[in-house]
Amino acid sequence: MDIFKRITAHREQETALHWKGTFADYVEIVRANPKAARTAHARVYDMIASHGIEENGSKKYRFFEEDIFGLDRTLEKLVEEYFHSAARRLDVRKRILLLMGPVSGGKSTLVTLLKRGLEKYSRTEEGALYAIQGCPMYEEPLHLIPAELRKDIEQELGVKIEGNLCPYCQMRLKQEFEGRIEEVPVERIVLSEDQRIGIGTFSPSDPKSQDIADLTGSIDFSTITEYGSESDPRAYRFDGELNKANRGMMEFQEMLKCDEKFLWNLLSLTQEGNFKAGRFALISADELIVAHTNEAEYKGFIANKKNEALQSRMIVIPVPYNLRVSDEERIYDKLIGQSDMSHVHIAPHALRTAAVFSILTRLKESKKNGMDLIKKMRMYDGEDVEGFKEADLKEMQNEYAEEGMTGIDPRYVVNRISSALIRGDMACINALDVLRALKDGLDQHPSISKEERERYLNFISAARKEYDELAKKEVQKAFVYSFEESAKTLFENYLDNVEAYCNWAKMTDPLTGEEMDPDERLMRSIEEQIGISENAKKAFREEILIRMSSYARKKKTFAYDSHERLREAIEKKLFADLKDIVKITTSTKTPNEKQLKKINEVSKRLMEEHGYCGICSNELLRYVGSLLNR
Repeated sequence: MDIFKRITAHREQETALHWKGTFADYVEIVRANPKAARTAHARVYDMIASHGIEENGSKKYRFFEEDIFGLDRTLEKLVEEYFHSAARRLDVRKRILLLMGPVSGGKSTLVTLLKRGLEKYSRTEEGALYAIQGCPMYEEPLHLIPAELRKDIEQELGVKIEGNLCPYCQMRLKQEFEGRIEEVPVERIVLSEDQRIGIGTFSPSDPKSQDIADLTGSIDFSTITEYGSESDPRAYRFDGELNKANRGMMEFQEMLKCDEKFLWNLLSLTQEGNFKAGRFALISADELIVAHTNEAEYKGFIANKKNEALQSRMIVIPVPYNLRVSDEERIYDKLIGQSDMSHVHIAPHALRTAAVFSILTRLKESKKNGMDLIKKMRMYDGEDVEGFKEADLKEMQNEYAEEGMTGIDPRYVVNRISSALIRGDMACINALDVLRALKDGLDQHPSISKEERERYLNFISAARKEYDELAKKEVQKAFVYSFEESAKTLFENYLDNVEAYCNWAKMTDPLTGEEMDPDERLMRSIEEQIGISENAKKAFREEILIRMSSYARKKKTFAYDSHERLREAIEKKLFADLKDIVKITTSTKTPNEKQLKKINEVSKRLMEEHGYCGICSNELLRYVGSLLNR
């Protein structure tokens, strides 16, 4: 019964959206809320902004955050340079938005999000829009106002009126209402791609069979004898994609693969806001045209001089691959989550390892001294890299305009992960299973050259080394009983010694009470873990002391994880002390009772605290044991 209650509630909500009135009623709605008569571009921008915009150096748009990952700079350029400017009626609204990028880069997902977002937004009070009832193009009712009266009425209502009535509404106004515009019925409309209301999609097919009528509508020959003329609006079907997308947006799939004649209509539509159809005057249309294509098609398009007119009417937004490992991992997690493979456990770091490989194939070697691809990958992912600052990151991001436009696509990686998931009906897969599947797939990839294959194999090796370090760290951390307490104790001990060292003071032995020098051996054993040289130790210790003073002034606690490099040094020191214990325990083929108990404790901690299952925790322990014995 709950199902039918929800269906009934949904039907009631749909009914509540169906407002009807006259043009006179609509004028009062616009007087109270001029946004009801805004342009299609303004509606798209307001829809995005309604979900919230975060500003922290750069802008982040919550509208995209659950489906688009790692394209923050692209989205900021798209929203601010195109939608925001177009919403303010700047000239970019007279341009086609062309999303250009590699396959599986998120272009189609982005367009689908905009379409679904507009549908939902039109159901809200903020996003409500209205049309002349019965108009096949869902026309803006203010088009009923004669051109001679518009200037004064625009000032009175606080709106701008652009465009003219479609041929069908012109005929109705004259014949049915005898020019009494105040009596023309108006209704609220809800945008819907399924019902072809305000959202259209055009996909190219065989030029020999595809008709321009798919865009602009066609003559209804069955009514010619009834109405007597092809120029009678009643004998014309205003059902082309350009007609039906009026007031909203039209997606032009693989636009540059279209026959040229399908693109000619866009020249007038983008610049003048109208297009030619049948034996009628130019028909006004207010719609956002979004097209997408790949880089090869685009380069071929701009190389053809005949396309210059259309090219000048485009705003091209490159949509590269994501270049952040953490976001790439989220992409895989999302795509796999949509499958029916939820019963297969994916071990921690398996998707991250695949993401490391993908990102490495997309990055370009930096010209900065000492910067390799691994360091670059880490900096792109928000990690601190010794010797480089945020200014270096921004410089690298601007080093290659085309970075991210090539490399392994997410679709390929997910296909290979799917292969690993299916193979052998496994209950759990780990990072090594995924890397093996990626390696096997390179032989089957049709577009990879021999040189690229060798390069990609090197990246698989690099991804495995990254995983090896993660695996060792995870096991070593699990071996430390009360790891946080052990780390904090060592941390506090180090800070006491650093404070005494920098202040030229003595320390007091907690057992004997006698004074002694700071423990240089302890401090160096920690600092050496992160490569602090003898010459650099004084500067590092002073940096720590300054950071402690800064926290104290702000009445904040300088904790174990407050300084990233010091935290890393503490962990590595603990791991180094434990290495032999871990090595012996994990590599013993026939562990004794004490060792077995320790292994079971570690395995339990891996499952409870790190997301491993019984299978992958045991495999991890065996693998790390073999690594430590090499």
